[in-house]
Amino acid sequence: MKLTGAQAVWESLVREGVDTAFGISGGAVIHLYHALPEYPIHHVLMRHEQAAAHAADGYARATGKVGVCIATSGPGATNLVTGLATAQMDSSPVVAITGQVATSVIGTDAFQEVDIVGITQPITKHNYLVTDVEDLPEVMKEAFHIARTGRPGPVLVDIAKDVQAAEFDFTYPDDVHLPGYYLPQEDLSDPLQRVAQMLAEAERPLIIAGHGIILANAEDQLLELVEKANVPVITTLLGISTMPETHNLCLGMAGMHGEAYTNLALAEADLIISLGSRFDDRLTGKLSQFGSNARIVHVDIDPAEIDKNVAVDTAVIGDLRDVLPALTPLVEQRDRQSWLGRIQEWRDDSARRDIVGQETDELVPQYVVRQLWEATRGEVIMVSDVGQNQMWEAQYFTHHRRRGLLSSGGLGTMGYALPAAIGAQIGRPDEQVWVSVGDGGFQMNIQSLAVVAQERLPIKIAILNNGYLGMVRQWQQLFFEGRYSGTPLLGPDFAKVAEAYGIAAFTVRDKGDVVPTIEQAMAIDGPTLIDFVVEQEENVYPMVAPGAGVNDMIRRPQSKSG
Repeated sequence: MKLTGAQAVWESLVREGVDTAFGISGGAVIHLYHALPEYPIHHVLMRHEQAAAHAADGYARATGKVGVCIATSGPGATNLVTGLATAQMDSSPVVAITGQVATSVIGTDAFQEVDIVGITQPITKHNYLVTDVEDLPEVMKEAFHIARTGRPGPVLVDIAKDVQAAEFDFTYPDDVHLPGYYLPQEDLSDPLQRVAQMLAEAERPLIIAGHGIILANAEDQLLELVEKANVPVITTLLGISTMPETHNLCLGMAGMHGEAYTNLALAEADLIISLGSRFDDRLTGKLSQFGSNARIVHVDIDPAEIDKNVAVDTAVIGDLRDVLPALTPLVEQRDRQSWLGRIQEWRDDSARRDIVGQETDELVPQYVVRQLWEATRGEVIMVSDVGQNQMWEAQYFTHHRRRGLLSSGGLGTMGYALPAAIGAQIGRPDEQVWVSVGDGGFQMNIQSLAVVAQERLPIKIAILNNGYLGMVRQWQQLFFEGRYSGTPLLGPDFAKVAEAYGIAAFTVRDKGDVVPTIEQAMAIDGPTLIDFVVEQEENVYPMVAPGAGVNDMIRRPQSKSG
């Protein structure tokens, strides 16, 4: 059929199962937007291109489908960069479509021209510049295939303006042909036999569940393995919700701000099996001390991750959805009561130090997060921003729902939460979505409140407002002589800002108002914002100091009553 390049883009999206795109129009994509009303795709008009990329990312993480964002040339395209880098670090499948100046002026520094392909090469899985309309169908097919297969990631398609206007005979390919693009197809029998034997020999085994479990939709397979082998599980930040945190074998998040008992278990384990985790520095602490008592197994779909940070004894390259069902029948059932009992002693000690169990009239953020969990019983999608609020959410909100936590892990992108929540809510409209965000991160994409209002999204927003860039302030307090340079933060009256958009809003300053205000917010049929004005200099504990091992933690003192 005869289509313009712009029509071909939308037709390709429809054939790839896309129902939503997040973007901002502009001169170099005006042909795309002219053709948009002809197609059954819901376009969400964002207020900043970075937010469009985050929304596509949040949509992808919440649904498991490819998220799509659109931007014009020049500053529109460059504004996507932070969002694409966020998706790349966290292996989120996103296709970004950008407009480019006409082919006749590419390379002349034309108005709003940038080499977005060159700019984004290091932060995308792949990218394309389309200068011939005949190439569009094949490029679009390849872009989605690359984004969603293997280790997922963002792909950018840059399309010249005249290509969008040109007409051609459209035919969408059935298959892709990508020489050099190989997915893991190895014989797993020998390495899995070795892993099973190592599990049989281990007295103190430990599984690290990473984001790869979620990407592979292998949560059921993980649970089956864990329960048969009777092995405790720790998670990375992005591995939270790989298995219910209410399960007796799930210890929760480890690493820089992991619970003390998870880090102590990590330090004393004699076998560490990493499933879909990158062994990043936030998890490992001082590399020379990591796993010093353990044999290490690394299972990952990306061979580039093997031995990148941590030297391993056995590697298994493959999709966890295939690997885990093949491993489980080989595993022996073991009684590990001695090891599990030791971990329980550490858990009890951590409980005695927990500030939520201590008597205080101060409005501390940990209490707010715990009450959010109590009120929702975890039956929500939490989207957390970056900083102290992210760590408190991970520590005090008990996740048991699949894909129940979305956050920027690898890049640590402040401003991620609100636009990502927009994508998540649109992708899963029947779910309740909550945002956990600091006052600093919220102000980075506060304009996305307009999108929440315009789309009539029932998102609930909890701001942990301490008047600082809190995590940096914490570091300044602990390691830089308490010199709070560049961290005190002036913010607006967030409730009034929300109300200006027609969003119901509350400000909470007293501990006794936390629970009734949360209940009131949940009863409102529509978006709601709660500004929790919390204790300003509360810190995240435990904390692994820079250069320290994971078992060398700065911990909160025990309660006097404990």
